[in-house]
Parts: sequence; structure tokens; C-alpha cells
Amino acid sequence: MKVNVIHTEKISPQSNTLLELLDKYIPALEEASIIAITSKIVSLCEGNVLKLDENNKEELVVSESQYYLPPTISQYGYHFTITNDTLISVAGIDESNGDGYYVLWPKNAQATANAVRRHLAERFTLTKVGVVITDSTCQPLRRGTSGIDLAHSGFKALRDYEGIDDLFGRPYNVTQANISGGLAATAVFAMGEGNEQTPICIMTDLASIDFQNVDPTPAELRTHHIDMDEDLFAPLLQSVKWKKGKKWKKA
Repeated sequence: MKVNVIHTEKISPQSNTLLELLDKYIPALEEASIIAITSKIVSLCEGNVLKLDENNKEELVVSESQYYLPPTISQYGYHFTITNDTLISVAGIDESNGDGYYVLWPKNAQATANAVRRHLAERFTLTKVGVVITDSTCQPLRRGTSGIDLAHSGFKALRDYEGIDDLFGRPYNVTQANISGGLAATAVFAMGEGNEQTPICIMTDLASIDFQNVDPTPAELRTHHIDMDEDLFAPLLQSVKWKKGKKWKKA
């Protein structure tokens, strides 16, 4: 795998559209490439931000989440939330590199990933091009953050190992690999999470990526998430009393 990070100008809210930004900084693209874009840049380009001094962060967390836990249960004063079917702190709301704004998650990360894929495929006459929208999060019992995918397009997000034996003929118990998540983690590592000013990267020479020249179907997207009661970590997730956020909806 090769990862080429792209240094950009400082991005302020709605200073560019996302497609304008990509056209400016990606002059060429080869077949079978995957573009990773930080969710913060997507949100800044679409103007999904709110001024720090005019908004209450706790109210924002409630408005942006499906479920949340109050910050009083955390020694660090952090909310735990489930937002867009993802376990994430403070509903993905970020203040860093926002220049006086709370930066929310993209309005519709999946629609953005699809639109970017179609734009790049048409612009460079490609049949194999993928897109990943990334953010970062913490993993329990590990220090530091690592990248996660909020949306993907142009390739299959999961690799199925069902019916395959390991090196010694033992059937795999874990039957799927999270391809889009692994790509997001790689991209976030390469792009950095501070003041590097490299919110886009291009990944090439990718082995075993199943590209598809269409948007992921609703059925594919559903299989990428798992209901809380079916999750491996259900005993932990269900051991607390989640409060319903404003984005809660009955399944």
C-alpha cells in the first residue's frame, strides 16, 4: 500500500465547497485508488458548524445524538454517545482547528462519500475509485486515538471469511474483516490529528480491495452496523441507562 497525504490551505467554514477543494488539490488520480477525507473538512466545507460563544455544548450533544450518558459519570467530564449508530464521545462534536466554532459531524457523510466517488470517477474516467470519510476515537483500555470510518463508497466495506479454514484447517470464528475501518485507521495515522494541515490522502497499490462502480446499497450499509443487543459488547453497552437524544428514532 502507498499513502500520499495532501497538504492544503487552512479551511474555514464554507471557504470552499468540498468538490472545489478536491479539484484544487488532486490534479490526477490513478485507477484503483481510495481517497480518504477527514469528516471535519467535510463539515467545514458544508458549513455544519456553530459558534462556541453562542451555543451550549451539552445541549448540542443531546441534539446530535441518538443516545447519550451525562458527563457527570466520566471523571473527564465527557459525554458518551451513540451517534449515527456509532459509539463516540460528545456526538463527534469537535472544537480543535475550528477557529471559534464547534464542528459537528457531516450532515450526511454517506451521501457525501457517494457524491465524491461519482465526481472523481467522472472527472478522471475511472471505474475503480473509492472514498472513505474518517474521524478518530478512543478504544477502551488503550491510550490515544485511532481512525474510524463514518462512510465509504466504491468498494465493499466487509470481507467475508465464512467457509474458509485457517492455516491449520480450523474454521474461522470471526467471519468478517472491517476493510473500510482498516483503511480509515491507516489514513488517519498518515494524515495526523494535530496541526499537520493534511486532511486528504490518496491510497494506492491496495491488495484485495473489492471495488464496485456503484454506491453501496442500503442492505450493504445495514450489514456494516450491528444492533446493540447482537453486539459482542452487549453486556457492557446494555449495563448503563442510556438517555434518548434528539436523533433517537424507534427501529
